[in-house]
Amino acid sequence: MKRSILSMIIATTLTATSLTSLAVAGETKNDNQWQEGAKDAWIDGKAEATLLFNGNLDSFDINTDVKNGNVLLTGKVDSTVDKKLAEELVANIDGVNSVDNQLTVIEKEESNDKVASTIDKGKSELTDAKIATVIKTRLLLDSDISGFDIDVDVVDGNVTLTGEVDSDAERDLAVEIAKNASDVKDVEENLKVVVETAMTE
Repeated sequence: MKRSILSMIIATTLTATSLTSLAVAGETKNDNQWQEGAKDAWIDGKAEATLLFNGNLDSFDINTDVKNGNVLLTGKVDSTVDKKLAEELVANIDGVNSVDNQLTVIEKEESNDKVASTIDKGKSELTDAKIATVIKTRLLLDSDISGFDIDVDVVDGNVTLTGEVDSDAERDLAVEIAKNASDVKDVEENLKVVVETAMTE
């Protein structure tokens, strides 16, 4: 009888332990799924914002879907340059593992001479657009800078910053952010320091 009771106690303990392990494993799996879903949602939002801030793309015709860090691009663009630009911009986002670019190019027929003459220009514009977007995004995401008050123009890798900042330190920070972007040749700053003064009665 004692042996039977002891066996029941051991069996009950093992069952409880197994159920607890399964519950913990289930919670861990759910937590991982939630974290992956949150990460994908963050990447999706960042991708849409990055495409939106780029003035060379019509982001309303581009759809982004993210699963486990893999981004699927669908929709329409005006040229192969736009298609490559969209892919480059999204690929540079932190957390992106791969980009499946299924954008459809809808462009007017052009003569071979015109296409040949615009190849180099297209490459340069692609690089400039990428630089401008990277710098603008970094300025907007930096809490110490009023990124919305700074315009970024890029021509052949040369960056021009115009607008208003709150201090000399903020101006220097904006310039350093621009200089640290890839493919930047030079940075010209036309930033104006605007100091807000308290109103006195």
